Amino acid sequence: MFAQLPLFAELPLFPEAASTNAARVDALFLFLVIVSGFFALLIAALVIVFAVKYRRRPGSGPTPRIEGSLPLELIWTIIPAVLAAIMFIWGTKVYFRLADVPRDGLEVYVVGKQWMWKVQHATGQREINELHVPLGRPIKLTLTSEDVIHDFFVPAFRTKVDVLPNRYVHAWFQATKPGRYHLFCSQYCGTNHSGMTGWVVVQEPAEYEAWLNSHAEGSLALEGRKLFLKFRCVSCHSADSQARAPVLEGLFGQAVPLNDGRTVLADETYLRESIVKPDAKIVAGYQPIMPTFQGQLSEEELIELIAFIKGLGPGQTPKRVDTAPPPIANPPPAATPAAKPVTPSAAPPGGKP
Repeated sequence: MFAQLPLFAELPLFPEAASTNAARVDALFLFLVIVSGFFALLIAALVIVFAVKYRRRPGSGPTPRIEGSLPLELIWTIIPAVLAAIMFIWGTKVYFRLADVPRDGLEVYVVGKQWMWKVQHATGQREINELHVPLGRPIKLTLTSEDVIHDFFVPAFRTKVDVLPNRYVHAWFQATKPGRYHLFCSQYCGTNHSGMTGWVVVQEPAEYEAWLNSHAEGSLALEGRKLFLKFRCVSCHSADSQARAPVLEGLFGQAVPLNDGRTVLADETYLRESIVKPDAKIVAGYQPIMPTFQGQLSEEELIELIAFIKGLGPGQTPKRVDTAPPPIANPPPAATPAAKPVTPSAAPPGGKP
């Protein structure tokens, strides 16, 4: 009856499963629902049966002392414990699969902002509230927020991750069906939260390549190099004998020793913190001389600069360039300006010069 109504006809029981992780998430969810529903109904039925069967009747004596039943206690302890262990192990496997981002994934950077999603591809393409991806290839998402907490949620992919300000989080998916799939913010983020929606467009590989070519722009690393030179980062991070700051070549993914004895991993979050809060973690052997760039770089520019640093290999640091002109040896004497002829002025009234 309800299926004949227009509203229910347009609302499927489950969203479409269009990623490699969707079936795993659905199977775990259904198991939890079935087990929880079974025991909820069983307990409700037993409560009703026992309330009726063992109710107090007129003229009945006191309730006899019950010593307990060891077999019964073992049954209602062991069975729930086994089911809970199955749920935990199964859920852990699904979680680790979702958290284990493939190394060969296609990198996409996402910035959440009230109230839109700003997308940057590694090759430079930029989108607002839309994300184009190829079919059958893992997509690695690096996400951050420009203001408050958002949540990147694509129901068809069973992908959902909190997007936090001042740090990077990661998620991934691999689409199995071409099409357009809804993108939502599922964390209340302000007045227009309900309008913070978009689309993930899954295309065949050839169609995706055509889309990339039609939206060709400078790559993130190239734009980051421009920022590296614009803000004179090479003055200290010059990777030569005059360097006053750590060498950035091959830094990403390496362990970094700090002045306080700790060691941190040089990932995206560390690089971002080093740019906006350079005094937070001082590299061993260096002084805290770097100024903060908090407020001088947008989140998109931070992503571009980090993309440049991530790709720096040996010998790829831009050369130090002195903007001041070199001094001239033995400069010639300055020429004496020629005397200008004096033109007599007109005599003032009264005939006096």
